[in-house]
Amino acid sequence: MDFSYSEEQTLLSNSLRKLLEDSYDADKRRKIAASERGFSDEAWTRYAELGLLGLPLPESAGGFGGTAIDTMIASVELGRALALEPFVATVVMGAGAIRLAGSPEQQEAMLPAVAEGKLKLAAALGEPQARFDLDDVSTTAAKAGADYVLNGRKAVVLGGDSADKLVVSARTSGGATDRAGLSLFVVEASAAGVVRRGYQLVDGRGAAEVTLSDVKVPQSARLGAEGGAWPVIEQVSDLAISALLGEAIGAWERINELTLEYLKTRQQFGRTIGQFQVLQHRMVDLTLEYEHAKSLVYLAAMEADSTAASQRGRAIAAAKFFVDDKGRQCGEHAIQMHGGIGMTQEYVLSDYVKRLAMISHTLGDSDHHLARFARASTGKA
Repeated sequence: MDFSYSEEQTLLSNSLRKLLEDSYDADKRRKIAASERGFSDEAWTRYAELGLLGLPLPESAGGFGGTAIDTMIASVELGRALALEPFVATVVMGAGAIRLAGSPEQQEAMLPAVAEGKLKLAAALGEPQARFDLDDVSTTAAKAGADYVLNGRKAVVLGGDSADKLVVSARTSGGATDRAGLSLFVVEASAAGVVRRGYQLVDGRGAAEVTLSDVKVPQSARLGAEGGAWPVIEQVSDLAISALLGEAIGAWERINELTLEYLKTRQQFGRTIGQFQVLQHRMVDLTLEYEHAKSLVYLAAMEADSTAASQRGRAIAAAKFFVDDKGRQCGEHAIQMHGGIGMTQEYVLSDYVKRLAMISHTLGDSDHHLARFARASTGKA
């Protein structure tokens, strides 16, 4: 199978890499991470000018109508640079839910603002008791006349600390883990009854815990049919995983580059340590695992837009399991091959290893996706 980029995809990749090289280096990134916003508004504006924020959005909304493959390609470059901006939270998850479930009026009201960089979104799907099961929803949406009243808690909402609007999953009917009965609502982050506790994740990105207390929203805030949101929730999650895996591949690529450069320059016993056969073999192992992971991530991106949930789930779960498992191992090996410097927080390698660790615990860890792959393989997904 040919995984080569098209001419347009190559142009996208090269343009974004050039932009990020101008925007980020290790020192600048750490200053941005330590700032009050936690990301660069200037970089966000430049993403909008490049067209990145409209990449997967329909042309009718000012986007480019790109596929999950295009989003993955962009995410690889974001991962190489360890970009801090909430691209996945806003463009892939929040805008993705509106794109898949929103009415033409809802799309027209919000998606052009996303593409222009004027609106930030976050998808509040996970809950404290649910671990990685997005169908385990205790947040309720009860009808009150022409409105809905939302009550509940949402956990680890990526980009939730900076979002203008939240796409919230809530139960309109059914039991606590029923997939039927889930609905999606667009909620103003500043609405009465919404309390956000923002914080910084281990990799420097922002997230939030969100509490909803008698939050009143009109029926026009609901995305799609009442009680029928599960297929959208599942696909939005898969699209986000595909993008995150692209970031992981970009970060993994930089880990390998940093390690190979170190082996070529660090000297011991009168010669570079890269001349020692055991380290040559270890470097080959890192490269082979990376190439294997890249193939799985490309395949997952090819399936991420599919509405065939079982087939899509198998590809996403297989890639997520492998990247989580082997990415952690390769990060550990890279640290070991760097010796003492690999253990220091000041050296940029640690930032890449932290990013891989954070991705491995986002939207399902390796155990979760191994079980998901097994269910999808037996038709029980």
